[in-house]
Amino acid sequence: MSSETSLTYGIDDLRRIMARLRDPDRGCPWDLKQDFGTIASFTLEETYELIDAIESEQFDQVKDELGDVLFQIIFYAQLGVEQGLFDFDSIVDGIAKKLLRRHPHVFTDSDIESQSNTDISIAEVKDNWERIKKEERQARDRPHMLDDIPRALPALPRAQKLQKRVSRIGFDWATAAAVMDKVQEEISELEAALVEGEAEDIESEMGDLLFSAVNLSRHLGVDAETALRRATHRFEQRFRMMEESAQSDGSSLELESAEQLEARWELAKLALLQQ
Repeated sequence: MSSETSLTYGIDDLRRIMARLRDPDRGCPWDLKQDFGTIASFTLEETYELIDAIESEQFDQVKDELGDVLFQIIFYAQLGVEQGLFDFDSIVDGIAKKLLRRHPHVFTDSDIESQSNTDISIAEVKDNWERIKKEERQARDRPHMLDDIPRALPALPRAQKLQKRVSRIGFDWATAAAVMDKVQEEISELEAALVEGEAEDIESEMGDLLFSAVNLSRHLGVDAETALRRATHRFEQRFRMMEESAQSDGSSLELESAEQLEARWELAKLALLQQ
């Protein structure tokens, strides 16, 4: 029988639950075994599950996944308390101050209830944001422009962030057409590396091609990670349809020729376009 009640819990209750789970004498053995490093991979997984729910527009699931992400924050806060590093309140205080500091066009003198009368464009907001972030990096003794772009980011969004950051000082291609030429150049260099057959050079040229493709995405106003994730989803849909089509014909994809597979692929593409 479920032990759930009709009570409505709040953030303090969640913090108490976390403290109980980490109680050295009566807590959960699994939770007690975790540390910052072991939890990090779960944080990444939960974040991707949240993104998947958002893109699928399954909003009941979005709510659940947001809860899972919030629990990750509560877990880190508990670890911070135990090690005397920080607590949940200091996390909230830090992000509140950062938002006030980075939005001077909304809040004057970092006062939550203040009202700025300044009209400002989105471009100006972005410029101010980058200027304030630069000041923050310098204050943390991280003077280099790329210092605060995490190395742990997935490769596509990290490449895009690097490119976007350096573009602010004019280190960028002038047009999308120029980037397209660069992509073609990288394809030619990859083809040359394939002729030579050196694995290290092939990997290097393939990396340059991917980096240029991300640059092209940025110039086209397309988020590279989102575009690839959606393309992967389309591929998965089409391939599942191919499997179902083969099964309905009493066949199996493993037994079919390349020509048969290509025909099923084209039929799957057409069927999805008509939906």
